[in-house]
Amino acid sequence: MKIAIAADHGGVELKDALVQKFSALGITDLGTHGSDSVDYPDFGAALAKRVASGEFDRGILICGSGIGISIAANKIKGIRAALCHNAYTAEMARRHNDANIIAMGGRVVDEATATAMTELFLNTEFEGGRHARRVEKISALEK
Repeated sequence: MKIAIAADHGGVELKDALVQKFSALGITDLGTHGSDSVDYPDFGAALAKRVASGEFDRGILICGSGIGISIAANKIKGIRAALCHNAYTAEMARRHNDANIIAMGGRVVDEATATAMTELFLNTEFEGGRHARRVEKISALEK
């Protein structure tokens, strides 16, 4: 599985911690790489476009709250970015919504929670069934 991660200045510290923890997976770090103020839509859209194109299978996005970067990512056709706050939301994002990007807040979740959410997001399969019909309806909204 090819995984990309990106963050703005509000999420860079948590992003760097996750890159280190998941380095064995060959995670690709798309920045930012410092604490200087940057615009979350730039990083959210750039990662989302690369997931939508198939270059990456899944993405991880982090800004201060996770809200702005998830909104930006969801503007890209084919993206289902789920803003998650705990293990349950991360698991359901995959199991029921077939999310291809997880978003979280660097100022909202601690490193242990972010690690647990990422593990679940990467290792949980989409259930399909009745959920597939719903995901198809979401995709139809993009037309």
